[in-house]
Amino acid sequence: MFQSFEDSATPQQGPARLEALRSEMTAAGVDAFLVPRADAHQGEYVSAHDERLSWLTGFTGSAGWCVALATRAGVFVDGRYRVQVRAQVADVFEPVDWPEVSLGDWIAEALPKGVVGFDPWLLSLDQQRALAAKLGDHELRSCDNLIDSIWSDQPAPPMGEAFAQPVELAGEPHEAKIKRLAADLKADAAIITLPDSIAWLLNIRGRDIARNPVPHGFAILHKKGRVSLFIAQDKVTSLGDHFGDLVDLNPVDAFLPAVQNLTGRVQIDPATCPVIVADLLSDTIEAQDPCLLPKARKNDAELSGSRAAHLRDAAAMVRFLSWLETQTGGEFTEIDVVQRLEAERRATNALRDISFETISGAGPNGAIVHYRVTNTSNRTVENNQLLLVDSGGQYVDGTTDITRTVVVGTPTQEERRAFTLVLKGMIAISRLRFPTGLAGRDMDVLARTALWQDGLDYGHGTGHGVGAYLSVHEGPQRLASTGTVPFEAGMILSNEPGFYKEGAFGIRIENLIAVQDAPALPGQTVPHMLRFETLTWVPIDTRLVNPTLLTEDERDWLNSYHAEVEVRVSPLVEGAAKDWLSRACRAI
Repeated sequence: MFQSFEDSATPQQGPARLEALRSEMTAAGVDAFLVPRADAHQGEYVSAHDERLSWLTGFTGSAGWCVALATRAGVFVDGRYRVQVRAQVADVFEPVDWPEVSLGDWIAEALPKGVVGFDPWLLSLDQQRALAAKLGDHELRSCDNLIDSIWSDQPAPPMGEAFAQPVELAGEPHEAKIKRLAADLKADAAIITLPDSIAWLLNIRGRDIARNPVPHGFAILHKKGRVSLFIAQDKVTSLGDHFGDLVDLNPVDAFLPAVQNLTGRVQIDPATCPVIVADLLSDTIEAQDPCLLPKARKNDAELSGSRAAHLRDAAAMVRFLSWLETQTGGEFTEIDVVQRLEAERRATNALRDISFETISGAGPNGAIVHYRVTNTSNRTVENNQLLLVDSGGQYVDGTTDITRTVVVGTPTQEERRAFTLVLKGMIAISRLRFPTGLAGRDMDVLARTALWQDGLDYGHGTGHGVGAYLSVHEGPQRLASTGTVPFEAGMILSNEPGFYKEGAFGIRIENLIAVQDAPALPGQTVPHMLRFETLTWVPIDTRLVNPTLLTEDERDWLNSYHAEVEVRVSPLVEGAAKDWLSRACRAI
């Protein structure tokens, strides 16, 4: 099993660890200390070595902060984690709705004046500026990481072996990427810290972060068309001559001296450049990480690989859902669900890893948006209960992410109505044609409109970018009210509206979609339009659909989708799974 079910942290550990941190704060002469869920590379995902927020507070979400003061400690979480955080942290921590309440505003209210300490590797330049703007009467002070001082059994930094991504799957040699991106630089060099950016640029993958095939390292892209890579030598010994003549290999501890010795103007991305790096540079130009947009625009080889990975994954999902239909409520658990689904993906003989910890939430646990089942939280799946399963696989040709909500037994009318409203939003995005230049913020409302008419909503974005055998969450594109990057052909996104009734049930329906050029319509006056290609081909539980709430166009889309699912997936399954697929794809 890739997934384990141990409790990685408990609320009971928090108070003693917070007191130990406060002792370190006193010794260091700081009145507040920032503990982000971050590492020196400023990506979304961190290794066990960098899980400082979880270690201190017990909160295991993928984003958040703790601000520790002498008498208060706030844990800042977004809408995905508002239910989860209350179950995971002790009373000594105050859950704070973030970003509605900013760190700076909370600190200014709780600590009118004082010294705010932070690890300069773990704070980006943008984050430092945002705090400084709110904390004019405070001193922001770089210091050693105080968590590391008290975390006696802290795991060692990861040392996973890196390996090459074949050019037939990457679609472009890394030498060509280096030259193409270097030619577009407006500076003499650019700093790159994001692990997936480095992996994409150099056509390598790694094993430093669970569920994400990326290596840890730092890179400098030079205008002359070369890359200086700073990475532990033991990670790249098996790569042989993969890097060629355009990449210089250096130890990690040479990175900061190399930054300091750069001449000319240096490009940094303030959203991902650590403060410690920015402080070494005097002549900078600020621009987005040069890899982000090129990485997001998947080429033909990457799109072909993603399509193949999704079909393989769909067959595994169908076998799993066929098995699930044979289970009796009260006789299996959330962990049983996770184990069976991973077994079906492993049976493909192509699974490299799961793309994130499978979410298997029965009844009220389904209302915890990013629920992770453990031996302690594991629930029996009861009869007449909703089960939300959000999962994905990492295959060498693509990354998948799919959510299906199913009923075990008979749903209530409330559950059917909510499910159908969520489905209407998912269909609205799937059917959309739109002019070039529009971003996620222009479309997110379409996924929520039906829910809003009933006074309902969900506290997360409708979709995120997805990598090509890289991170399952990838920017810069987002299908959300905060998404400002215009969509372009080749971008892959999730389409996952939901609804969550705390203490009762959760609903989410998710397909992955790819942006593509839309053929012109007769009489079209918009010069160029885009649309979404569906990548995910797995039945949606029609037992939960109230057809009277669907328009004729929505019903036609659902029936057409299921007809296509059967055509594509039926040849890949047999026996009971094939029979189940035929029943699940019947028109409504």
